Amino acid sequence: MRFHLLEPEVAGELGPGTVIDTTVHPPRVSVLEYVFTDWLGDDLLESFPCYLASERLADAIERSDVTGYRFDHVDVSVSPEADELLEDATLPAFRWLIATGTACVDDFGTTSKGEIVVSDRALELLRSFTIDNCDVGAYAPDA
Repeated sequence: MRFHLLEPEVAGELGPGTVIDTTVHPPRVSVLEYVFTDWLGDDLLESFPCYLASERLADAIERSDVTGYRFDHVDVSVSPEADELLEDATLPAFRWLIATGTACVDDFGTTSKGEIVVSDRALELLRSFTIDNCDVGAYAPDA
């Protein structure tokens, strides 16, 4: 099975309500607030070291048999700039996607740098949703 390194759309940043431990790398987040600064429409988003999945993508992941993830709550807000940029667009609900698996073993995992790695199976599922602004590259662990 092949594995892929993802660089999802960055549609915002960690908000002031985020509780983060920056004494370790990658930083550990225990409470997440995501502040949208723009949104191009993807169902998978990032603001290092966190990933978001739209509610519809999260539901599909939970209905599948992929491994190595869990979901948690995320507080979402919209910056004044994003409010103008998004005009009449309605943001869908999002959930915090936490890759708990091991890269190149489970369907969702992370590298030692906190980057998300997915299997062919997980990528196929993700591609059935909108991930137009997500860079996808081949991944092989460091030898």
